[in-house]
Amino acid sequence: MSIRHGLLALLDQGPRYGYQLRSEFEARTGATWPLNVGQVYTTLGRLERDGLVEAAGEDDEGHQFYSVTDEGRAELRRWFDTPVPRTNPPRDELAIKLAMAVAIPGVDVAAVVHGQRRHSMQALQDYTRLKGRALAADDGSGKDLAWLLVLEQLIFQTEAEIRWLDHCESRLAQHAERTAATPSEPAAAPPARRAAKSRDRGRI
Repeated sequence: MSIRHGLLALLDQGPRYGYQLRSEFEARTGATWPLNVGQVYTTLGRLERDGLVEAAGEDDEGHQFYSVTDEGRAELRRWFDTPVPRTNPPRDELAIKLAMAVAIPGVDVAAVVHGQRRHSMQALQDYTRLKGRALAADDGSGKDLAWLLVLEQLIFQTEAEIRWLDHCESRLAQHAERTAATPSEPAAAPPARRAAKSRDRGRI
């Protein structure tokens, strides 16, 4: 998620100062990705350095306003027009955890899957409840549309995660069945014993 472009999108609607940007960003996304004001001002400093925003004066209370430049608007248009790349998928902590659990002896992988599923199911219920509240509060103005879209993305993402966990459980069960059905190979005889057996056969 690009904070940089999110701030540009808000500044495209008019000059704002840091606290305003943080509040509006969280209002648009339902505080799904909370920002601290230091992060906002750090990003604004980089945007100003890159010529995408510029200082637009202060108000009577000393708030430093910023406005988007023509270069910033062009960058924002490019962002909207360019699909989010999937060639380099982001690191997924859950996928990494399961990959390590499978590779390391002594880890109860099934317990990891079950625990995550319980957590994900609870999250799905919470997101669905929030969606119901958002729909009930909708007055037709569309002011909560952005938040509703974010909520639905979280719901779809969590549903997909639960389906993947179900798949992982099935895959683990299949692997356990195959492992149990494969006869274990007898251990190879030590070199000295093999040599003795060869001599015995030679005497026969």
